[in-house]
Amino acid sequence: MRKKIWTLSPWFIIFSVLMFGMSLASYRYNPYLCYIELGVSVVSAGIVFAVSLHFKRYLKNTLRSVFKSLNSADRKFIEKYKMPVVVVGEKGDIIWNNSLFSKTFCNVKNPLGENIKPYISDNELDFLASAGYADITVDGKFFTVYCVKTNVGYVCYYIDNTYYKKSLKSFRDAQPCVAIILFDNREDFVNDNEEESARIVISVESTLQKWAANSSSLYKKLSGNRYMIIMGEKELEKNIEAKFSILKDIRNIKLGSRAATISIGVGRGSTNLKDSELKARSALEMALGRGGDQVAIMRDRDSYEFFGGVSGGVEKMSKVRTRVIANTLAKAIAESDRVYIMGHRFSDLDCVGASIGMQRVISHTFKKYSRIIIDEERSMASMLINYVKQEREGEEIFISPKEVKNITPKTLLIILDTHTPDFLESEETYNKCSRVVVIDHHRKMVNYIKNAIVFCIEPSASSASEMCTEIISYMGDNDLTAVESEALLSGIVLDTKNFVMKTGVRTFEAAAYLRKKAANTVTVKRFFSDNIETYKEKYNIVSNSEIISGCAISITESQVPNIRLVSAQAADELLLITDVYASFVLFNTPDGAVNISARSYGKINVQIIMEKMGGGGHQNMAAAQIKNCTKAQVKEQLIKVINEILSDSNN
Repeated sequence: MRKKIWTLSPWFIIFSVLMFGMSLASYRYNPYLCYIELGVSVVSAGIVFAVSLHFKRYLKNTLRSVFKSLNSADRKFIEKYKMPVVVVGEKGDIIWNNSLFSKTFCNVKNPLGENIKPYISDNELDFLASAGYADITVDGKFFTVYCVKTNVGYVCYYIDNTYYKKSLKSFRDAQPCVAIILFDNREDFVNDNEEESARIVISVESTLQKWAANSSSLYKKLSGNRYMIIMGEKELEKNIEAKFSILKDIRNIKLGSRAATISIGVGRGSTNLKDSELKARSALEMALGRGGDQVAIMRDRDSYEFFGGVSGGVEKMSKVRTRVIANTLAKAIAESDRVYIMGHRFSDLDCVGASIGMQRVISHTFKKYSRIIIDEERSMASMLINYVKQEREGEEIFISPKEVKNITPKTLLIILDTHTPDFLESEETYNKCSRVVVIDHHRKMVNYIKNAIVFCIEPSASSASEMCTEIISYMGDNDLTAVESEALLSGIVLDTKNFVMKTGVRTFEAAAYLRKKAANTVTVKRFFSDNIETYKEKYNIVSNSEIISGCAISITESQVPNIRLVSAQAADELLLITDVYASFVLFNTPDGAVNISARSYGKINVQIIMEKMGGGGHQNMAAAQIKNCTKAQVKEQLIKVINEILSDSNN
């Protein structure tokens, strides 16, 4: 494509004159050479002249056709338009333009023969003609270009709306955004030395005030540990670019080894403060459900952005909420005609153990029909299931999702160890039940179950089994036996990695309660035993790992039936290696998808990493499933995400 029609350039005339001059000058030295040069010059000039005539005829015919395709008003006033107008040939060459086009886009230079693409932001002419118009930016100015297709080309004209676009941007930049802030662990400091605790509180509040002042925002204290800041959209964007450095500033406020943390919920995208404030409340609830020490921004329904979340959740010492939930759950069970208990797909010891404990209390203490919905063939807790079946022989405890029937408006569904519909053992059963209870210890995800009459999510808890043990203990005299106590204890042991991770005071209290109920630790230990093939495969995965940025990554090609369980155990084993803070094991599922089993001791938040990969979970235990990719591609993507997360946490 030509950038400029060289035949019309005055430089060609100068060049032709020079050729004739040099030809005549060579006569003195060699007449024959002179004649040859003159011949070449004449032929060149003739060819150029012929091309020029052809191009002028092309321009004339094209312009005539274009003007014929326009209506009479256009033909009369096109050259007097008070807007830039350009006529373009089929190949994109500019063949005519008015003076305003040259003045606006070309610094008064003649663009004849140039390609139109730089003046339509590289859009295709056919696309513009079919769409009718497009918004473009040229030299920092905003235009809307309208395009009309003719028989032999296109006519484009431009509307300068720079003033309106800048006004719209100024309006959006000033749009109010509401941030509600919660001082997560204020109570932990208030209970200490009065003088020191006052210093911590004052430091947090002064840091928030300084942050608001630097953002030209309104700061307001709402209650003892709640604050509100109203800022403009432009200031919010600056904080997003800085990845909310205020979180790190607050964490630098310490009393001994304990650091202060805040959670922030931000509502944006609304034209009034009331809607923004409601969004901010929902966003704060989401941030707290994910463990706190982070920012959640809500623009639209179920659309969140997250920042922070690098520290673990703070253990809540008060059991008032647990007691209230236990009473509410007991009432819901009493009002039900039957109760189903269900966990996540590929259920583990925590999921199954918590379900067994709840099922015993419901069927024996409350005398209600209750069953655990589980796919035994895909469960990773088959040893526990078989043990309970043997010890409670004659009782019907487990049913498959296909066997669920007689669901009525009074049927209660208790969901344990998950809170998202996508991970449920039977989403069909969930959709049929109108009364739902959720008990989970994982960090809150965006697509959580919203129709629960009781929604108990506690990221600071070690496991769903710990939460269920506390709830059961507040349900009065119950018929919990050694079998159920051992099932619950096995769930706690699994998720705490033998009381190493996420183990707080309440974890040991729950374990002590189960021990009083005759839980046998030797029996619990047997649930974690492996056969020789599983043992060999587990350590084969460990030996094939590589360490990248403090993370152990291993890929297994094994297709053993219990590969999911083996990979999870191998990920735990990898954490025992020196200088390994997180582990990731990649394996294929029977349907060809690539699964990632992720584990951590807390320094690296694997939940955030897995969420970037399309999965989720807990800070110390998470997973993801990626389809239509090879393990090598997933590994490359995983390394990239790890480096991004670690880079952000170090800044």
